[in-house]
Amino acid sequence: MFSKVLIANRGEIAVRVIRTLREMEIHSVAVYSQADKDSLHTKLADEAVCIGSASASESYLNMAAIISAAEITNVEAIHPGYGFLAENAHFADVCTSCNIAFIGPTAEAIRLMGDKVQARKVMKKAGVPIIPGSEDVVGNKDDALKIAKKIGYPVIIKAAKGGGGKGMRIAYNDGKLVSLFIACQREVEMAFGDPSLYIEKYMPNSRHIEVQVLADKKGNIFTLGERDCSIQRRYQKLVEESPSPVVNSKMRKKLFKYATDAVKAINYTNAGTVEFLMDRVGNFYFMEMNTRLQVEHPVTEMVCNIDLVKEQLKVASGEILRYSSDYLEPKGWAIECRINAEDIHADFMPAPGRVTELHLPGGPFIRVDTHLYGGYLIPPYYDSLLAKLISWGRNRSEALARMRRALDEFHIEGVKTTIPFHKQLISHPLFIKGDDYFELIDKILNRAKKEEPE
Repeated sequence: MFSKVLIANRGEIAVRVIRTLREMEIHSVAVYSQADKDSLHTKLADEAVCIGSASASESYLNMAAIISAAEITNVEAIHPGYGFLAENAHFADVCTSCNIAFIGPTAEAIRLMGDKVQARKVMKKAGVPIIPGSEDVVGNKDDALKIAKKIGYPVIIKAAKGGGGKGMRIAYNDGKLVSLFIACQREVEMAFGDPSLYIEKYMPNSRHIEVQVLADKKGNIFTLGERDCSIQRRYQKLVEESPSPVVNSKMRKKLFKYATDAVKAINYTNAGTVEFLMDRVGNFYFMEMNTRLQVEHPVTEMVCNIDLVKEQLKVASGEILRYSSDYLEPKGWAIECRINAEDIHADFMPAPGRVTELHLPGGPFIRVDTHLYGGYLIPPYYDSLLAKLISWGRNRSEALARMRRALDEFHIEGVKTTIPFHKQLISHPLFIKGDDYFELIDKILNRAKKEEPE
């Protein structure tokens, strides 16, 4: 096992990784930008190194600065967290060339799954169902029109490389497809440096279901239940839960087989997530694979009683995972609400500022992952995630009851947050019912606008 690990990230995920390292008696090294000099992760780590100015491109995306910090502190491994360089194959290669273990999959696996077009080809060959769409990158609007005619409208345009909802547009006719295709090309080239796009059949009213996988270097593969991430705003997840309220045991067996086949097809190692769309009749279609730890990993940890960061460290250090299927069988129900510094009355616009007062919820089976503290200044340079609130119950009703209690206790002053949105969502009849989320967010936001103080 490693004796010293650098965390190439910030915020709540850096804090979360540091806590596991401390538990395992592994020395931790934090890196931070000048804007994050007072962030909690710099205080909790055994060492902290400034790697640049506030801009992410000059700090958390600055490979040379991160590798320099790793070398001067003499670490053996780097944990990338999520976002920033977590799914950057070149960064994984650089770590390896510098004799620093990258706590994640191989660069080859990251590179392959990062190219969505190639990923679709691999999965189709492995027998994993894929959404009907283009076989290769769509080079121009004329080719786009031909594909749309073949698979039928509506269609969705996607970036071949990259993610985060950028470059994703839905077209319902030829005219819209042409204008959106050109706009998407510009957007993804600016965001990812690559204008490549592909097209899939758009499947409205589908659920977003993902499977947490864990695989060691000896070919042992484990599926740790599914997560339902269907509550999204502009393709950004807001709430996640495990298990899914719409997946039964027969469907789950099929889903886990697809996820296992996907892992085998690319010789994947470490923790990862295979994401699927589920249509209204229960068919699953491969969407993508996230080759890193997910933001929503705590719900899996809660139902499977496992520390995924600890398992990542074990795999990266060469250990063999020895678990019985009974041990990893999910138990109970877990729900996660992402608490962001955003104004729900202003279309979820980021709302950075100083936290003047903070009270975190507690009590039985409540978990809060956060880097917040009273007086902390939330910088405007990075994503707006402040905390993840997770509840566990023996069943969904109990988990929901605990989440409602925890949201009522969660108190942040000084900045606007999404807590009011989550309170309405968790208590909404459609969410409680669990099987019909479509248009749910719009209904809540329309209600919020009516209740907005003048």
